[in-house]
Parts: sequence; C-alpha cells; structure tokens
Amino acid sequence: MQNRELKLYLVYGSIATITAAVLCLFVSVVCAGIVLVLGAGLTIFYYVETVKRYRKLSELNTYLSLVCSGHYDMQIGENTEGELSILQNNLYKVIVLLRTQNEMLKKDKTFLADALADISHQLKTPLTSMMVMADLLKVEESKEKRLEFVGIIETQLEKMRWLLSNLLKFSKLDAGTVVLKQDSISLSKVIEESLKPFMLMMDLKNLTLKRDVADVMIRGDFNWTVEAVSNVIKNCIEHLPEGGCLTITASSTSIYDAILIQDTGTGIAPEDLPHIFERFYHGKNASKDSVGIGLALAKTILQKEHGEITVNSEVSVGTTFEIRFYKAIV
Repeated sequence: MQNRELKLYLVYGSIATITAAVLCLFVSVVCAGIVLVLGAGLTIFYYVETVKRYRKLSELNTYLSLVCSGHYDMQIGENTEGELSILQNNLYKVIVLLRTQNEMLKKDKTFLADALADISHQLKTPLTSMMVMADLLKVEESKEKRLEFVGIIETQLEKMRWLLSNLLKFSKLDAGTVVLKQDSISLSKVIEESLKPFMLMMDLKNLTLKRDVADVMIRGDFNWTVEAVSNVIKNCIEHLPEGGCLTITASSTSIYDAILIQDTGTGIAPEDLPHIFERFYHGKNASKDSVGIGLALAKTILQKEHGEITVNSEVSVGTTFEIRFYKAIV
C-alpha cells in the first residue's frame, strides 16, 4: 500500500460505494446490499489487477536496469495483458538490437586488435631493414654500396606507402564514408587502366599478355573498379614465372557482365583457396613481398558494387579469377 494511486483509488472507490449504498437505502435494503457488494467487488477486482500490472512494470523496470548494466542474456516472461504485452514485445526487440550491437562491437574490437597486430608485423620488417641500411650508410665509404643501400630503403618505403595507402582505403570502406558512383563505364577502359602500372614489370619478366575484351558497359565507380581489378592483376603477375602468360577477357550474358583474369603461374594450394580473400592471409605460394590485403580489398570493393569475385586454381598450372557485375539486383 505504498503506491499513492492505489490508496486514492481505494479511498474514492470506498466512498463512492458507501454513498451509492446509502442512497439505495431509500429505495430498499436489498438494493443497497446489492450495490454495496458489487461496489466492493469491483473495487477489490480493480485493485488486484492494478497491483499485478504495477508488479509487472516493476519487473520490466528491473530487467531494463540489468540491461543497462550489461546483462543481455536474461529472458522476459510471458505476458497476456494487452498494453503490457505490446510494451514487453517492443522492449524485447530493443534489447535484442542492443545485444546484437554489443556483440558486433566486441567483434569489431577483436578485429581491430588483430588488424593492428598484423599491421605492426607488416611494418616491422621494412622498418628494421631501413634501420639496418641507415646504420650501414653511416660507415660505408663505397659509393656503389651506398647507392645500393639507398635503393633498398626506397624499395621498403614504397612497400610501406602501398601498405598504408591500402589500409586507408579499407578503413574508408569499412566506415561507410565512401560513396561509390553508379556511372556507365566501359570494361575495356577499366582493364586498360588497370594494366598501366604493370606494363613495365611485365616487360622485365618477359610476360605474354593476351586480351579478348568485348565492348561491355557496366554500372559502377570507375576509379574503385580499377582499384579492384588492378589488385587482382597484381596478384597474378606476382605469381607468374618469367615467360609466363596473362590472359584477360571480358564478356556479357543476360544476367551479368564478367572479367576473366587467368595466369599460368604457380597456382594456389587447395587448402588456401577458401582463405585467399581474407585480410593478411598468406598462402603457401604467396610471394615474399605479399602482405595479403590486395585480394581482400578487391573483394570488398566489388561487394560494395554488388558484384562478386571467385577463383579457381591448380597448383603448377595456374589460377583463374572471375569478376561478375550483375545487371539486376534481386
């Protein structure tokens, strides 16, 4: 009886019942008795139901307090009352949402910690190499050797630049701050632009390039699509031996437009195939300079463009990447 509302209800209900019974005495004693019994019954019934409702509200309030303390694994009991049932269901939806977001935050923290560890590991090697070269430069008198050391430092700096640049792109994509355009772009121009940075490398390795690119137009962001395709091409070239062959074709079907990128390189081990699009993953046949983010970045970009990338490979025979851009999103 600490609830002021219930006290007032009992007082007003009792006064109304007694007043009605007294007035009915002028009619008949039986009528007054019936009014008194009905009034008392209704007052008691409403009192009991109100107490139940307040008890349920108190339970929900206690549950919310526990949720605020970080306890999401509790279950709300069944409730058959109308307005409380609606409130309970809505609270449950909010709690499930909060629990899901809390789990996602935990996963994000774990991923961030793992990513930072991987980045630290990847940066440690070039930094150590540059520190050694810097120490050698201090005491080396030979001009040829000094130029060689400077060349090694420049190579390591370029590796770090590439790594940090791609990590920045990843962070933008993950944060959702990148808005990919939906322009009409030519696949032949995408492939041509993607190949430009590697033409010299291909000449030095005496690689053969075969192209059979249809004049296909897709919807997407030109620069980001070039970024994705160039990362796949880079991966193929890194695994090609001298005198190898790189084949790029583009075709169109009624469902999707596709780019096939094939190499005659070392291939990918069967146990590595399910993981090659994971960040910082190194397969058995990965090149020594690989940091394991090129293919992961390519997949992330293509997924943002509602496309997909798949791979088939045979060790010592070669690898085929297929990139699909679907014409309709279901």
